[in-house]
Amino acid sequence: MAAPVTPPQTPSDLPGPPRTLDRREGPYGEVVLRERAGSPGGPPVVHEIIANGCFLMDTSDGRSERLLVDAALHELPAGRQRPAVLIGGLGVGFSLARAAEQPRWGRITVVEREAAVIDWHRTGPLSAISAAALADPRSEILHTDLVAHLRTPAGPHAQGTPADEASPDRTGTDPTSAAGADTVRYDALCLDIDNGPDWTVTEDNNGLYSPAGLAACRDRLTPGGVLAVWSAQPSPAFEEALRNAGFQGVRTEEIPVVRGVPDVVHLARKGA
Repeated sequence: MAAPVTPPQTPSDLPGPPRTLDRREGPYGEVVLRERAGSPGGPPVVHEIIANGCFLMDTSDGRSERLLVDAALHELPAGRQRPAVLIGGLGVGFSLARAAEQPRWGRITVVEREAAVIDWHRTGPLSAISAAALADPRSEILHTDLVAHLRTPAGPHAQGTPADEASPDRTGTDPTSAAGADTVRYDALCLDIDNGPDWTVTEDNNGLYSPAGLAACRDRLTPGGVLAVWSAQPSPAFEEALRNAGFQGVRTEEIPVVRGVPDVVHLARKGA
């Protein structure tokens, strides 16, 4: 049973500093859901996800998380019918919600390794962003580690365990566990599990951006498929790594932010 989550506070109840709503210890360390008052002109209440003391994301904006999905869809060949997208991870839900708003996607799979994050969407305050997307029959959440999922060979033994088999939002096992190799590849991978290739949340995530990790991403894509990777800052070294891994059309889209360097989405295509 999921741990209870403190009900959201109204803006008048919120002090200046963030309020901790839930704190969990898991196999990858500590994850925390916090709530704070929003800025003028923005949402009145903002939720934040903190992992091992590192700020990951919040609900104040979401433009770059939406662009992650928009850019991947735009890069796909126009004639590709009902493409399948893998979103890793769930985060605050902006990317999932965006994908569900787009009727062109045929299958929307989200990989999330933190049970707490899934709970916050299913029964907590983040459901305000993701509830409609989770109810979409195209959507599925896999409770597993993204790096392990991508590196699992195509076939009947892929990683993935049910987040909640009885849940109406179709959380479940990796589709490769019950289907052939033709169902385990995706037309787009939209990855946002770190603050970028140069700033990972846990040491294990470094493997995603290594030559072996990028090769695993390439192998999971269909011919002409798109890899989109979110980052809190540009990374010329990662662009070069993508080219070295055999990807084509490598480029970076920037999203201006109020302070500091822009958020970016790194884009690359697998050869046809």
